[in-house]
Amino acid sequence: MFYQIAAYIKFLLKSTNEHGVHSPFVFNLVTRCFYNKTKFEAYKNIATYKKDLLKNNNTLTVTDFGAGSHKGNKTQRSIKNIARYAGTTNKRSRLLYRLVQYFNSETILELGTSLGIATHAMGLANPEAQITTVEGCSNISETSKNLFKAHQIDNITSITSEFGLALNTLKNHTYDLIFFDGNHQKKATLAYFETLLPSIHNDTVFIFDDIHWSKDMTDAWETIKQHPKVTVTIDTFYWGFVFFRKEQAKEHFVIRL
Repeated sequence: MFYQIAAYIKFLLKSTNEHGVHSPFVFNLVTRCFYNKTKFEAYKNIATYKKDLLKNNNTLTVTDFGAGSHKGNKTQRSIKNIARYAGTTNKRSRLLYRLVQYFNSETILELGTSLGIATHAMGLANPEAQITTVEGCSNISETSKNLFKAHQIDNITSITSEFGLALNTLKNHTYDLIFFDGNHQKKATLAYFETLLPSIHNDTVFIFDDIHWSKDMTDAWETIKQHPKVTVTIDTFYWGFVFFRKEQAKEHFVIRL
C-alpha cells in the first residue's frame, strides 16, 4: 500500500491531460474516449451488474493463481467482497465500454474474468464482438458464466484454466484488444505479453491492469515500454495502454483520467 501511495504521487507530478499531448492519435483517444462525458444508456446495466454482486452474500472457495489481493487472501470469500475488493470499478468499466466502442474491437481476449464485471461491460459495448475470457478459479468461472446468462450477454466464451495453459491455444488467434487482469506478478505478466505478441495486428491495444500495484509490476511495465514492437504507451496509473502502430514514433504518455 505504501508503494502505491508513493507511486501515485510520482504519477501526479509527471501526468498531464489532453493539453500536454501532441500526438493526434493519442489526443483523439484522450478527448473522444477517455474524457467522453456522454451518459450512455448501457451505463445503467453496468451499474446494476455490479450492484447485484455487492448484495450477494453467497460464499465461494477461491483458488488464486496470481499475486493475490492487498485486502487479504482468504480461501473462503463472499461474492460481495470479491466484487468490492477485486472487481473492476464502475468508472473503469465505463471506460472499457467506451474503449471497445471507440476502437470497434471485434476480437477481445481477457485474462482474469473474476466475476465478469469488466467482461460484461465489453460485451455490452459491442454485441457483435467475440470475447474470450479466461479464469483460473473454477468456482469463480462457473459463477461468472451463470451471471452472463442471467444478464443475456451471449457473445462471451468463458475458459476455466490457468493462463499459461490456455495461451497455448489462444496465442494462435489475432485480437483487437487484450485485457491483462489476472496475475499481478512481473514474471507472469512479461511471459503473457511475450506469448501474445504473435496475436497482434497494427491496431491492437493491450491493456494492463494495476501497473503500479507493486514495484515488480512497475518494473514489468517499464520493460514492456522498451520492447521494440511497442510504439506508443499510455500510463493512467491504474491501467497501462500499449499500442503497436508502425506509423507512430515511439513515445510514452502519462495521462490523468
